Amino acid sequence: MSRKKKPLPLLENITITDVAAEGKSLVRVGDMVVFVPFCVPGDVVDLQIKKKKHSYCEAEVVRFIEYSKVRATPFCEHFGVCGGCKWQNLPYEEQLKAKQKQVYDQLRRIGKVELPEISPIMGSAKTQEYRNKLEFGCCNKRWLTREQVASGFKYDNMNGIGFHITGAFDKILPIEKCWLMDDLHNRIRNSIRDYAFDNGLTFFDLREQHGLLRDIIIRNSNSGEWMVIVQFHYDEDGDEQRALALMQHIADSFPEITALMYVNNQKCNDTIGDQDVIVFKGYDHIFEHMEELRFKVGPKSFYQTNTDQAYHLYCVARDFAQLTGNETVYDLYTGTGTIANFVARKASKVVGIEYVPEAIEDAKVNSAINGIDNTSFFAGDMKDILTADFISSHGRPDVIITDPPRAGMHPDVIKVIMNAAPKRIVYVSCNPATQARDLQMMDIYYKVVAVQPVDMFPHTPHVENVVLLEKRSDEDIKWKKKEQAEKEKAIAEAKAAKEAEKLAQQQAEAAEDWTEEEKKALQQSED
Repeated sequence: MSRKKKPLPLLENITITDVAAEGKSLVRVGDMVVFVPFCVPGDVVDLQIKKKKHSYCEAEVVRFIEYSKVRATPFCEHFGVCGGCKWQNLPYEEQLKAKQKQVYDQLRRIGKVELPEISPIMGSAKTQEYRNKLEFGCCNKRWLTREQVASGFKYDNMNGIGFHITGAFDKILPIEKCWLMDDLHNRIRNSIRDYAFDNGLTFFDLREQHGLLRDIIIRNSNSGEWMVIVQFHYDEDGDEQRALALMQHIADSFPEITALMYVNNQKCNDTIGDQDVIVFKGYDHIFEHMEELRFKVGPKSFYQTNTDQAYHLYCVARDFAQLTGNETVYDLYTGTGTIANFVARKASKVVGIEYVPEAIEDAKVNSAINGIDNTSFFAGDMKDILTADFISSHGRPDVIITDPPRAGMHPDVIKVIMNAAPKRIVYVSCNPATQARDLQMMDIYYKVVAVQPVDMFPHTPHVENVVLLEKRSDEDIKWKKKEQAEKEKAIAEAKAAKEAEKLAQQQAEAAEDWTEEEKKALQQSED
């Protein structure tokens, strides 16, 4: 017979006090931290606890008693259901304050390194239509909102094009209008949807792995070019013909598209890195412009999704590098070589390393089309390529610029960087938490001398952060090593004392069950 779960409590008349990670807000009730979505500090609410852990809870609002004075009105009809833009209800000035605090807290709490005064965050001039890339899933299981379910209405057509719902990977929230990109993308997506409905195209079923229309990727650039990639899944006779007819419809309806492509993806997931992308009309790329440079962006290329803010981010990285024209620079996680080519004209030599081979080929092309001849690029896993032999072959770096993925840098990469001993390290991060962890690992040899947060993604809790590290003096390194050794010794002693205390407690508890004969034998052995 199963035990009945204890009902989770209802918390009444609770005032939200702060913002938290992942776009949530929080309030402390007694010793418990409660995380709540879609609230802002100052909201007074009734909360229903949904999950209860040892030190925190997750709750949902069941009633708003009073709205906060700092609350903003969300501009998107999909807010609260769609997983993106979770901070629309928070004024942009307050978002920037929260992101500034996030950077400070994570560097201090996780990194535990000495920090200079952190520069004020660089906000985005555009808070809508700032993205240059969006991806939409096509699915035969549309997500129904609570209101739609409550209405009891039965939908004849459950197909939809939109964003995947968090916690329901096989369901799509149909999107009518997204504010993240120029409105042309809405017209393209909705036109594809209407054509598919009118012509009976099947939509992909993620669980069953069948259906024709699978995924849509839309990109634009500051040169005015547009790229559209449609993913199909051929599994019935005539699917190819139906797919090509849709592509012709897109081409005829939107002459603005300069790179129209498609993929027949038979894999279980929607990634196209290992797929053949076929050009239907136009080119296989678009161009982004930055200062006097042009960057070729292909269907598999990584490029910062906020073009305007990317320029400011790279300017910060270049300024932090303090290049005079004589330095050898390593650009780690170089992508399509954007940073490498951006700084190349102020360096003697730039070496770029990236995991994706196609991105490296784009990086080489970007150097060629811009007449840059002092760069070299290498593809492969960073920890496998960046070795002592590699550094010996290509020259010891004076400056290392690193822009790793959200997981941060592998410990082996950090070790090689330490051994390379550059004068300066410029660490660009999309995740200050993992950046803080890596800074701690480098703290013995490098000191943080500048910190500049940059907001790339308005209305989200995500923030970019650029840190400048400078190599410590030999005397400072010696002192830091001594400090570290003392800290490790203190930790080891505290651990040993705790283990000894635990053992003594166990012995004391066991002694209570000993016979008089056993106790006498123990006493004799101690004597």
